[in-house]
Amino acid sequence: MGETGHDYDLVVVGSGAAGLSAAVTAAYHGLSVAVVEKEPVLGGATAWSGGWMWTPLNPLARAAGIQEDAETVRTYLRHELGERYDPQKIDAFLAGAPAMVAFFHDRTALQFADGNAIPDIHGDTPGAGTGGRSVIAAPFDARALDPTTLTKLRKTMPETAFLGMPIQAGPDLMAFLTVTRSLKSAWHVAKRFSRHLLDLARHGRAMQLVNGVALIGRLVHSADALGVETWVSSPAQRLIREGERVSGVVVDTPEGEMTLTARRGVVLAAGGFPWDVARRRELFPRTPTGQEHWPLPPPAASGDGLRLGEAVGGVVDTTLYSPVAWAPVSVVPYQDGHVGHFPHIIDRGKPGLIGVLRSGQRFVNEAHGYYDYVDAMVKAVPEGEEVCSWLVCTHRFQRRYGLGITRPAPVPFKHWIRKGYLKSGRTLRELAEACGIDAAGLERTVAAYNAHARHGEDPEFGRGSTLYNRKQGDPAHRPNPCVAPLDRGPFYAVKVVPGCFGTFAGLKTNEHAQVLDAGGEPIAGLYAAGTDMASIMGGYYPAGGINLGPAMTFGYLAGRHAAGQPLTDADTTREPAAHE
Repeated sequence: MGETGHDYDLVVVGSGAAGLSAAVTAAYHGLSVAVVEKEPVLGGATAWSGGWMWTPLNPLARAAGIQEDAETVRTYLRHELGERYDPQKIDAFLAGAPAMVAFFHDRTALQFADGNAIPDIHGDTPGAGTGGRSVIAAPFDARALDPTTLTKLRKTMPETAFLGMPIQAGPDLMAFLTVTRSLKSAWHVAKRFSRHLLDLARHGRAMQLVNGVALIGRLVHSADALGVETWVSSPAQRLIREGERVSGVVVDTPEGEMTLTARRGVVLAAGGFPWDVARRRELFPRTPTGQEHWPLPPPAASGDGLRLGEAVGGVVDTTLYSPVAWAPVSVVPYQDGHVGHFPHIIDRGKPGLIGVLRSGQRFVNEAHGYYDYVDAMVKAVPEGEEVCSWLVCTHRFQRRYGLGITRPAPVPFKHWIRKGYLKSGRTLRELAEACGIDAAGLERTVAAYNAHARHGEDPEFGRGSTLYNRKQGDPAHRPNPCVAPLDRGPFYAVKVVPGCFGTFAGLKTNEHAQVLDAGGEPIAGLYAAGTDMASIMGGYYPAGGINLGPAMTFGYLAGRHAAGQPLTDADTTREPAAHE
């Protein structure tokens, strides 16, 4: 297991963004580090994510001439989080995020691309950003990895890939959506897909990585270079506590149970509890059995970190506005009997689609954030009814943009009708009957919507009224990139149910990511980051990337604290180095 045997300075439980951020940071500052992972692959939920990180004041934005002060960001968060705004942790985040980006970008294999054109979700809130607050890992060629490490790298989420090939939001995705209408797009897709087929033949997997799997690939590459050991198929069983200090962890490995000493401490970053049915039943709204939920993270994210922390005195914060980072999902049936979960992130903002309840009525601005859609759905569905809705569109919409897992032209889609995933009807009434929607209600809703949509307007919900809305729409559609009538059949619909990108309720921590006990005092040697740490957003979702941005940042802060390396002004203001 390495020259250090089973004695380390730091042991990290979990191999998502938060855990690997802590591991790489600590190793860079001279600590011996082991990462223990429950599953046979590295990457956790991060590898299945879009990979965007909300990192206000980051140096890539500054280098592009986007100048903000921290008080503007604080203003936005104060208005968004209200009484759940925690000044100490928000200040730690606003100092740590730019330092984290500069550190990884300059000193590791993790280079970033900017998100300078991505606005915050709620553009009408004071202090909302119009861009410059996001970064994403630059695309990564997995051939750079050691072959042994490559076998341990999680593949991208099948529902959001195309034949195993990850596609990145932005120009890459737009090329796939317009492949039948643009020679430039067709050439881009042909090159991408040809390379992917070659990689499948040679390596059995995608090698040109983007999104969350690129973030993990670059972090793992960095960890390898710094001598971090990664143990897979090795779930943590219990923490070791000597006196008042956590000093190690007992791990169940393929070779048997082993004790790993951690002289500087243990970082819990095991992915929260999206698959812990008992805790879901206790904390999630409208989830009487705990089964009425469809998480997007892998099933191994089942609350291990929270239980480990609680066993040594840590406390889970259940006072957040929401315990869960909602996402609208549709349940995808496969031939072998298992089901997948498709996240409806891209399709809802496009023109020619609406979301309706069983009554046939709309309930939300569909182009708002994914969290907002489910939050509104949970509140709108009457008590006693199944919490669900339907995304309804025209044939033209489906062929142009796709709906859920059904892809746009030229990819065939009618097999999804035969499987029952995609409902269809020559008329709205036929579609309503196929879905179990009130037919008269749907007809009234569409008629009222169309009367205004023909002019690009949505007076009921203001669809397309914010910069974030318009970013989700189709820039080629005028006058409103988010609004078009549903005026010609056949019509299609997909059932949408509550799912999540992860959980917000987690262990209480301080600004150094140290886990706190019931008295609010830090437990020596114990840290938590990612979704094992209670969200600094208080259960709200003010911007895309508010899971991964804080996960990377507080993983970084935990690694520095364990190494005895406090942040300095030079860390928080460093400009990024140039990279090709």
